[in-house]
Amino acid sequence: MEIAVIWIPADIEPSEPAVAVCLSHLRQHDYRLKGIVRAPWETVEQRMIDGEVDVVVIADLAHLPPDRSPRIEVASAPASPSEGGSVPGTQSD
Repeated sequence: MEIAVIWIPADIEPSEPAVAVCLSHLRQHDYRLKGIVRAPWETVEQRMIDGEVDVVVIADLAHLPPDRSPRIEVASAPASPSEGGSVPGTQSD
């Protein structure tokens, strides 16, 4: 069973709807909840780097900071002139 944390940015209020969506996702995927984190993204990132968690669950892709690490890019995404081939919420060079 993979270990997961729910990350809710501190500026998301009320947080209960986001937590409910995330908890439902955890149940569907049979993840073990380690906790709910309401701290800067870097805190969650460090927990991943340290191997404390396998999965970070978020309620909305828009909650992720655009300059986050790790970067996620999709090579197979078709490039469109208006989007530049980016997946919403991800970065591309």
